[in-house]
Amino acid sequence: MVFQLFLTFLKIGAFTFGGGYAMIPLIEREVCTNKKWLESKDILEVVAIAETTPGPIAINAATFVGYKKAGFLGALAATLGVVLPSFLIISALSFILVRFREYKPVVYAFMGIRAAVLALILKALFTMYKAAKKDIFAYVIMGVALCLVAVLKIDAFFVILGCALAGLIYTVIATRKAGRV
Repeated sequence: MVFQLFLTFLKIGAFTFGGGYAMIPLIEREVCTNKKWLESKDILEVVAIAETTPGPIAINAATFVGYKKAGFLGALAATLGVVLPSFLIISALSFILVRFREYKPVVYAFMGIRAAVLALILKALFTMYKAAKKDIFAYVIMGVALCLVAVLKIDAFFVILGCALAGLIYTVIATRKAGRV
């Protein structure tokens, strides 16, 4: 299991450009559809936990999945698997880019990579939207969070904390109204 985790996240790390959000669709496909380690509904939980803990989302997601499947060694294997390709690729690219950054094919290749990354991020957004609970509270929180981060430039950390607090308060109030407390 530990070696499978390493290979799975090595593949994800090697063939995904654009960071953590671009990796979410691939993590979901590999972990839920291909390996059946988690259910698709669990990906939203993995993403939420990975976003609220310090560090890159892809590394946090890999660590979480690895730990859930095989404990500490699973977490270590998955984390190394997802990090190793990036480390090797960045090392090689930094060497190449310093020498060829003005070369037109390199410039055009990175333009294409940016477009592909945007598509992967939009796919992750669509997947998370489909899985999320949709009610007026969720839409209000989403709108307020977007305005706070995009318009008012408030640090995302504080916005996430505020949204978590608002969600807890909303849940307590809704539970009391339903008479379940």
